[in-house]
Amino acid sequence: MVTRIQKWGNSQGLRIPREVLEEARVEVGDEVDVAADDGAILIRPVRRVRGRHKLQDLLARIPKDYRAEEIDWGGPRGKERW
Repeated sequence: MVTRIQKWGNSQGLRIPREVLEEARVEVGDEVDVAADDGAILIRPVRRVRGRHKLQDLLARIPKDYRAEEIDWGGPRGKERW
């Protein structure tokens, strides 16, 4: 596919067709890493756990009978005040 780099304000931009984004599993608003390598421009999705999940979905995975318990980390070390 051939496209053109265009000027937008003080920056330059490249329009990426929806089909290409879908194939790369990238959506509008996702972070990407842009790099130059031997005369080529590489655009790779940044795969991070944070921001990719909804809190409600994560909470739904916690077993209903789960009960949090206190963990003893030991006494203070150094100059901490308790």
